[in-house]
Amino acid sequence: MITALIVGQVLSWVVIIALVVALLALARQVGVLHMRVAPAGALQTSGGPAVGGKAPAVPAHTLEGQDVIVGGPAKGVPLRLLMFVSATCPLCKGLIPAARSFAKDERVELTFVGDDDAAAQQGLIAAQGLEGYRFINGPEVGQAFEVGKLPYAVLLDAEGVILSKGLVNSREHLESLVVAHELGIATVQDYISGLKQPVAA
Repeated sequence: MITALIVGQVLSWVVIIALVVALLALARQVGVLHMRVAPAGALQTSGGPAVGGKAPAVPAHTLEGQDVIVGGPAKGVPLRLLMFVSATCPLCKGLIPAARSFAKDERVELTFVGDDDAAAQQGLIAAQGLEGYRFINGPEVGQAFEVGKLPYAVLLDAEGVILSKGLVNSREHLESLVVAHELGIATVQDYISGLKQPVAA
């Protein structure tokens, strides 16, 4: 009986050690894959004002009818994020909570921009809890920035310079806008291309 217990204990330890070794090997493989897979970033489109240039100062209206200027300088606001969304866009609805969390964590002033029926936009605001955010509704801003697809984001500094922009559909994409700005590049894709060129050479 005692011999059987000892054998059982030895076998248990052998199995545990084998599992630990397998787990370490798996962790190493995940690390290798992580290094090989390129980070995802916001996809920049060719149209609209260029990154590094001044954003247009566009007269617009909030849903409440207040006259505002979107773009241009905004003293005392280091970073601003224009988030182009629609009440009829499922991706937009899924991304709005991530955009709110991102703006809070990064201390970015978040403004939502849409071009829909006012009642539909009011429904989106109520459903997503956006009452505390400025919501611009009308075609002027989207036309000025040449936004063709949604959801789309533009990151501006206090002087109204476009730091980064692009199509976004995840928090990672939103974070890539700040990363691109911090790296001094237009997009994360540009950074990845720069890394690949020496390897290809």
